[in-house]
Amino acid sequence: MGERVTQSGRADISRASRLKKALESGAPPAFVYPENAPPENVLPENVQPGNVVSPPNASCSKQSCPLPPLSANHPPSAETRLQFLEQMFQALPDGLSIADSEHRVLWANETFVRMFDYEASEVVGQPLENLVVPPDRLAESHWVSEALARGERITLETRRRKKDGSLLDVSVSCAPLLLDGKMAGFYAGYHDISDRKRVEALSSALYRVAEKSSSAHDLQQFFAAVHGIVDELMYARNFYIALYDPSTELLSFPYFVDEQDSAPSPKKLGQGLTDYLIRAGQPLLATPEVLQAMEDRGEVARNGSRSLDWMGVPLKVNSHTFGALVVQTYSKNIRYGERDKEILTFVARQLASAVEIKRNEQALRRSEARYRSLVQSSVYGIYRSSLEGRFLDVNPALIMMLGYASAEQVLMLDPEKDVFALTEEHTRLIEEFRRTGRLDGIEVKWKRKDGSAITVRISGRAVSNSDEPADVLEAIAEDVTDRRALEDQFRQAQKMEAVGRLAGGVAHDFNNLLMVISGYAEVMLAGLEPEHPLREKAQAIQQASDRATTLTRQLLAFSRKQLLELKVVDVNAIVQDMERLLRPLIGENVEFATSFAPDAAHTRADAGQLEQVLMNLVVNARDAMPGGGKLTIETQNIAVDENHRRGQTFIRPGDYVRLSVSDTGMGMDKETQSRIFEPFFTTKEKGKGTGLGLSTVYGIVKQSGGYVLVQSEEQRGTKFHIYLPRVEGVAEKHAPPVPLAALGGTETVLLVEDEDSVRQLVRDTLAAKGYRVVEAEDGEAGLAAASRHEGRIDLVITDVVMPGMGGRELVKQLAQMRPETKVLYLSGYTEDAILSEGTIETGAAFLQKPFTLQNLSRKVREVLG
Repeated sequence: MGERVTQSGRADISRASRLKKALESGAPPAFVYPENAPPENVLPENVQPGNVVSPPNASCSKQSCPLPPLSANHPPSAETRLQFLEQMFQALPDGLSIADSEHRVLWANETFVRMFDYEASEVVGQPLENLVVPPDRLAESHWVSEALARGERITLETRRRKKDGSLLDVSVSCAPLLLDGKMAGFYAGYHDISDRKRVEALSSALYRVAEKSSSAHDLQQFFAAVHGIVDELMYARNFYIALYDPSTELLSFPYFVDEQDSAPSPKKLGQGLTDYLIRAGQPLLATPEVLQAMEDRGEVARNGSRSLDWMGVPLKVNSHTFGALVVQTYSKNIRYGERDKEILTFVARQLASAVEIKRNEQALRRSEARYRSLVQSSVYGIYRSSLEGRFLDVNPALIMMLGYASAEQVLMLDPEKDVFALTEEHTRLIEEFRRTGRLDGIEVKWKRKDGSAITVRISGRAVSNSDEPADVLEAIAEDVTDRRALEDQFRQAQKMEAVGRLAGGVAHDFNNLLMVISGYAEVMLAGLEPEHPLREKAQAIQQASDRATTLTRQLLAFSRKQLLELKVVDVNAIVQDMERLLRPLIGENVEFATSFAPDAAHTRADAGQLEQVLMNLVVNARDAMPGGGKLTIETQNIAVDENHRRGQTFIRPGDYVRLSVSDTGMGMDKETQSRIFEPFFTTKEKGKGTGLGLSTVYGIVKQSGGYVLVQSEEQRGTKFHIYLPRVEGVAEKHAPPVPLAALGGTETVLLVEDEDSVRQLVRDTLAAKGYRVVEAEDGEAGLAAASRHEGRIDLVITDVVMPGMGGRELVKQLAQMRPETKVLYLSGYTEDAILSEGTIETGAAFLQKPFTLQNLSRKVREVLG
């Protein structure tokens, strides 16, 4: 109830007051006083203002006094009943008006007056339409009048106009008032439903926010839809949404609509109202007075255009504030209140949940896109298959791996028949998957579209999905064909390296023995007359020694420890020079053909060793064609890229000269091909081969920085490819070295050699040539001998590898004592091997065992000068 009442008389005022108090307390009201009650405006002395006057001889409460007894024998008078009705109508919570047939207001209760903001004097006598019906609802009012004229009662929900022109949501109930059976007027009751309408509008808004969060494609579209919804609930022409990212500590404004300002750039939290709101996490209605007080306290520093009312609510998930929803007004005619703040808070809660869901959806879509990109761009084959092995989904790498053009082609394949090279491997894979629910690095053979086989390593696991009728396998297939080939090549290289080390070690030790045998045979031959009966035997010893030397050099060639004289050579020229020697060698029943690339480039190699390679290959080809056939030698320039592979061997990318020797002989199986480069391995009859021919080829080519490959099938011939690195430059002429005169001398030589027999032979040879020799059995003894020797030492001849102190350490320490002394190294290994292992310094004089005594004398003289 309000504070004002219609001045219909003092009795009416008193009755209304008592009725109000009774309604507030819940006690039954006393509407009238006894006839001898004092006037309402005269209070007894014992009654203070605010209390109810008690009738004489009666006990009254604060809210009411008892009525005179009423009964059927003493019914209320008409005047009393009228007073009752008037009080009841005034106390109704709904607005009530009575109008005549011309719609002029005859009477209206206090609630009507208060509901539409009129004074009582402004209502009575005025047409009802002029008071409360909006202009756009006049047609509705005419329809109501027509219904009343027909005697109908009308109830409808509509909007009515208040005195200030604002509209109010009401439920209107109208009925005609009859006098003598004729319509004399009508009454209209108005029930305020604005709160209910606001709740309905808010509920509808919240529902639409939720609906838009599902239908909007992105946050920007969603924010625009929310703006439109909020604008239906309140003035929201100036509206923005701010989001705060804790990871970057940036406040951004993804949606910003304002009459005066443009959207700010992302920034760190500062002293603005939005920043304050996010820190505080509580709704804020900043009226000019509130804002001024906040500025005075230093809580905010206003920036941008100054609005009249600024209202914002935080966007929260649980207790975490991640943004703000803000509206503001610049007009004095539009102000926000607490009810607007409550509405915006409800919208913000729904918006925050929707934004969080939307952001999670976008993050999920980005994650799915990233993972799909990973799958689509992966170099590994990725697929999903059924428990029976049928492909359900494949990525481009798997399509390429199998050699097909599209995913559809692969999905139509029967893996057991079209993909797996061996049916039992497919069965084993499925059984393992059913048993453990996963696959861990199982290797199988697949076949490509062209029929070629590849080795695939499969890993995966079973996954359950509500979208799938049964469990499926998600797997990664890695093509390990090249890796397995490399591993096989590496194992073969390791085996060859081990055999090479063994062969090199044997050759080194054997060279010391051969040094003594061949040296003393040379001494014997020099001391025997031509007709001496022992000369023939000494020559036999020398010949056997030479053959043994050849064998050790072949072993050293295989182990890549022979001495090479590397020069720029023309491969075509070497083959053409050898052609004259090779034709009579291969026999008349073998057709001999050559094919030279006219632009074949040069390579850096030892021409003599390259001739040895060609000779060994041709002899092998001849022996593979006992019944005759065709032998072809070809040269060609070739460029090798990163994906180039021949058989089981990978070749370093680069430019090469390729020398090929092919025959049409009996060929070889895979097992034989895997062993042909092993020393002493031969397929020839006993006594017809040493088994060192191809191992020598292998060693020479490898030491020259090249590759040797073989292609062969049984009964279809064999083809060897020699890849030698191409070099720029003019080929040097290949000619044997001119021997120097074997001269002697009188200089002093320090000889350090751990093999007694070799040391004795060298000592005797040098002494015979006139040199003074100081000898020692190892490095320590050599240093001691040098220290004891009082005269000059012109040359030190030392073995490289010795027990204890080696030759290089000896030379290093000797150089500090005798820097003028020159050095000559001896070793059963070669200079190339010794230098590569860092055992002697580059450019040092070196003599490989076994050597002839003449070569020893020549080398000593060469070093001494």
